[in-house]
Amino acid sequence: MIDNRGQMHIDYLIGIAIFLTSVIFVFSYTAGLFTPFQSNSDEVTLIADRISTNMVEQNMSAGNPQTPNLLNGTKVDDFFNQDYESTIDYYGMSSSYLRYDFNITLESIPSGSLIYSTGKQLPTQGNIGQTKRIVIVRNENTRNETQRMLFVRVW
Repeated sequence: MIDNRGQMHIDYLIGIAIFLTSVIFVFSYTAGLFTPFQSNSDEVTLIADRISTNMVEQNMSAGNPQTPNLLNGTKVDDFFNQDYESTIDYYGMSSSYLRYDFNITLESIPSGSLIYSTGKQLPTQGNIGQTKRIVIVRNENTRNETQRMLFVRVW
């Protein structure tokens, strides 16, 4: 009797492997197609980082280029007493097309107690971009310096 089936088992295994690889590729590719339309977490994190850098190194800086995280205590007080809407406009977070909201807090490092807070309350859902920075706040009257944690959250 002549065996004319050839290598049927090996052909079957190769065919199934190619099929499964194709199916896995299609599912992973199509899931990646819709990800940019569902999430803007990278975008809001970049905005939070830009705002924190601008605040610390320009607006509230004590003017010492050797210590970029050294903040002037008077400028910190002034910043946290500003109007919310003017701060939104100053940082370019509002336009006719899109608007971002923020929450900025300054906390004591050892105890974690809240020193200052400005902005809206954090939403319970959605993407929130956050940047944390350790800063040194100098009291301009006493020249005392204290470490603080600055949180910038954008959504």
